[in-house]
Amino acid sequence: MQRITTNILCSLSIWLALCTFTTTLTAYDWPQGLGPDRNGISRDTQSLKAWPESGPATAWRHRIGSGYSGPVVSGSKVIIFHRVSDMERVEALDSTSGKVLWKRDFKAFYRGGYNSDLGPRSTPVVSGGQIYVFGAAGDLHCLKLTTGESVWDRTLGQDYQAPDGYFGAGSSPLVIDGHVLVNVGGREAGIVAVDTNTGKTVWQATQEKASYSSPTVLHHGETQYALFITRMKALAVNPTNGKLLFSTPFGKQGPTVNGATPLAFDNRVFLTASYQIGAQMLELASPLNPAQPLKVHWSGDDILSSQYTTPILHDKHLFGTHGREDIGSAALRCVATASGKVNWEKPNFGVAHAILVKDRFLTLNTSGQLVLIQANTEKYEELARANVSPGTTRSFPALANGQFYFRSNEGDGGTLTALKLP
Repeated sequence: MQRITTNILCSLSIWLALCTFTTTLTAYDWPQGLGPDRNGISRDTQSLKAWPESGPATAWRHRIGSGYSGPVVSGSKVIIFHRVSDMERVEALDSTSGKVLWKRDFKAFYRGGYNSDLGPRSTPVVSGGQIYVFGAAGDLHCLKLTTGESVWDRTLGQDYQAPDGYFGAGSSPLVIDGHVLVNVGGREAGIVAVDTNTGKTVWQATQEKASYSSPTVLHHGETQYALFITRMKALAVNPTNGKLLFSTPFGKQGPTVNGATPLAFDNRVFLTASYQIGAQMLELASPLNPAQPLKVHWSGDDILSSQYTTPILHDKHLFGTHGREDIGSAALRCVATASGKVNWEKPNFGVAHAILVKDRFLTLNTSGQLVLIQANTEKYEELARANVSPGTTRSFPALANGQFYFRSNEGDGGTLTALKLP
């Protein structure tokens, strides 16, 4: 009898362990723009299924203010950063119901530029139980995830005399090695690192102006670096001390914007922009000379020139938008990383953000069309399509625990929507 009881308890323990393991594999946060690794790839191991013709079911909607800051998800909380009147507001909502759990307001100082929208444009970052938001005037705030209580605040744009640029500050911070790194674009402070716990400046480096591209992590050898696209360059710095690993020209003077996040993989760096800047696939040698431009493996302006959305790497190919929202029409393309060859193109797809879930892409274009696509390197293979918003959908979307979150803009405000995916 004792042996049978022991066996039952042992079996129960194994079953509980398996349940816990399965939950760990499928329930992932989306703590920053472009997901956990800032590359648009979900860690979920289950493929998305096609939804019915009526489209995915709506879990909830929440009315918000202006801006293009995307939602992020941590545990049961959805964080959204937006502007209401003369305040920049951070809100935490319950992911299941959309109920507001807490909100925190900060005085908004940005007065507008080329676009009538007053921001904010930078997507929040959640790390170590804290939220970091970067406002349109260059103000950096740190809040507690649980309560929204302020931990510290910095007026980086004012402190380092950073110009507003075309649309105000819009590069999202990168949290790495206990520091928050920001492309401030100030005098003698192109990139600034502050301590995550105190907000005090740890180092400042370069004289690079700010872009609308968010930095990402680059692994070179046994060290990780912060990879930036600034106004006129691509560069990597040591996050601990700001020492430059490399710097290479990327950009163009005049009314141009660098908006897409760079990609780093297999000792290569991929850069992309529209405005006749084009795409570049760069090779990283070892060791690197900070003063010497990187070797260009291939480049061109008719390969994968993205205005502000970031292509996704899958099966040695890049999937992303080629073209602009404001001029002509944008196409969805699949490009071989080795050669820059365009394997296929879907014309008139529209500028779209994409998320890769196992072997399928979930894409949302600026016209509010949600499209599920098979990640096929040989041909375009559409699985489902739905119109999910009458407004403009330019912001980073988020995907967590079977729900898709996106922000739309209508007039002076917008809507945060949560959809249930099959």
